[in-house]
Amino acid sequence: MIQINENYLKLQASYLFSEIRRRTDEFQTQNPDKEIIKLGIGDVTRPLPEACIEAFHRAVDEMGAAATFRGYGPEQGYEFLREKIAEVDYQKRGADIFAQEIFVSDGAKCDTGNIQEVFATDIQIAIPDPVYPVYLDTNVMAGRTGAFNDGRYDGITYMESTRQNGFIPELPSADVDLIYLCFPNNPTGATITKTQLQTWVNFAHENRALILFDAAYESFIQDPDLPKTIFEIDGAREVAIEFRSFSKTAGFTGTRCAYTVVPTSCKAYTAAGEAHSVHDLWFRRQSTKFNAVSYPVQRAAEAIYTAAGRKQASALIDYYLKNAALIRKEMEALGYECVGGENSPYIWIYGQKESWAFFDLLLEEAGVVCTPGAGFGRCGEGFIRLSAFNDADNVQLAVQRIKQALS
Repeated sequence: MIQINENYLKLQASYLFSEIRRRTDEFQTQNPDKEIIKLGIGDVTRPLPEACIEAFHRAVDEMGAAATFRGYGPEQGYEFLREKIAEVDYQKRGADIFAQEIFVSDGAKCDTGNIQEVFATDIQIAIPDPVYPVYLDTNVMAGRTGAFNDGRYDGITYMESTRQNGFIPELPSADVDLIYLCFPNNPTGATITKTQLQTWVNFAHENRALILFDAAYESFIQDPDLPKTIFEIDGAREVAIEFRSFSKTAGFTGTRCAYTVVPTSCKAYTAAGEAHSVHDLWFRRQSTKFNAVSYPVQRAAEAIYTAAGRKQASALIDYYLKNAALIRKEMEALGYECVGGENSPYIWIYGQKESWAFFDLLLEEAGVVCTPGAGFGRCGEGFIRLSAFNDADNVQLAVQRIKQALS
């Protein structure tokens, strides 16, 4: 008989954002006349930069002529985009990353979920708590965890991010092999300094571990002293993989384009201790299972690196950061502790009550959708996350409603 992967049965009943959508839809059905403002899921609302639209149109026109038509593209991404990424996002910041080390994909969510395929199923995983659910759930699906007990999976090393440690987890005390880090952090909005990040790179070297560094929100960093990439840190090339996305940088959530950096010097080991290139393993995985991002999308992404594109993308970041500053200011004025909203589009709010109860309160009394912190892990209980990704008028209205509901 055909059998299922029983690891899927360990997963909780619903993916966090699916549950939020279900509750929101149910409330809307019961209250059809109430306008709901969504500050929960991190989906952008502003149009793509004009430079990207123009590049899109040109590329689509090329696809309509036999002389310029393109079929399957290179699995790793077109060189014209990878060269720009390497030059602007890395080399100009002093990071020695090259085009051949960049893999263009259809989303950082996909890459952070798929990368675990190239590693053994019996390795020890270290995951922050609270955490972006994809890191954890994909390892559950792969069979790297035990059962779910008291809000956590057996067999996982949880790195607690709390008010006490400024939402920067401490180094694991147990032996770990694969470490997930995300800064600016989703969901907490916390950032990490170069000195703090150096301790993680040193730890990975000392323990022959590997860091999966999610930098999807690096464009929101305004503080020039904060690292935008882990490859600004000495020794990171040997022990780190970085994930980035154009989704929040330039509004590509519906267009789908991201990239992963796997340095050629990054190594992982067989059970016997023999070193192998992670770059080569990931290339093999991608060339087998992935057929590349479409040519027009990659041309649109390339346009972000033009003078006009960079100016327009920067304006998008400023727009959302202005929303974030307003949300944080008004929540603090109501007496709530907040993190993020300065170098991050997320505001992590200590709600002083159970997370889902706060979610229901804001939905029912203010018509505002947030994300309950408990959905990100045990350490998220008592918090909610508000997202700056919405139109400014909606954010102002949402803040007014929240103030009225909580006053």
